[in-house]
Amino acid sequence: MILWENVAYLVDDSRRGKAFDTLRKKAGLTAERVAAAPREALLEAARLGGMLPEMRADRLRFIAQLTLSEFQGDLRRALKLPLPRARKALKLFPTIGDPGAEKILLFTGTAPILALDSNGLRVLVRLGYCAERKNYGATYRSAQEALAGQIGNDCAWLVEVHQLLRRHGQELCRRSQPACRICPLVTACGFGRIATGTTLAAS
Repeated sequence: MILWENVAYLVDDSRRGKAFDTLRKKAGLTAERVAAAPREALLEAARLGGMLPEMRADRLRFIAQLTLSEFQGDLRRALKLPLPRARKALKLFPTIGDPGAEKILLFTGTAPILALDSNGLRVLVRLGYCAERKNYGATYRSAQEALAGQIGNDCAWLVEVHQLLRRHGQELCRRSQPACRICPLVTACGFGRIATGTTLAAS
């Protein structure tokens, strides 16, 4: 998942997938193989993933080297740490902040955390679960606090929640030109009601 996040930048999932598959074929996905791969192999994958391929190729190598030096080549060691230390260990890697670390902890079944990407967080803000704060991190924490105690401890269910919120944000609740008029949640969404002129009474 860390390689997936770093092999591409600001591209859609299809293009990221092509870059990731190229990395798999040309270099491999284990720390040992990525660390030993020719730089051109890393660059070939990174070029498919958008801008700044040289920087991202270097990041891929750094990720592998860090995994070897700090985790003996196996990041599952990090997942066995107490949760705060596991989160901190994952954040040692490029582009992995709290949301990225918590997504890894959730998707690996390590901890039942409401991990959100920017699309899913935007959906929750517009639905009124939390207010948008001064920065992304504060908004992210606000959403988690608002739903604390309501999300249960089923990792598989929370993965599905993550994916559904992400897809809803990508396809309907877009940052610009949201498709509020065809959104099934419009009558429950303050943002959507304002955008479409829908009232609660009319719903």
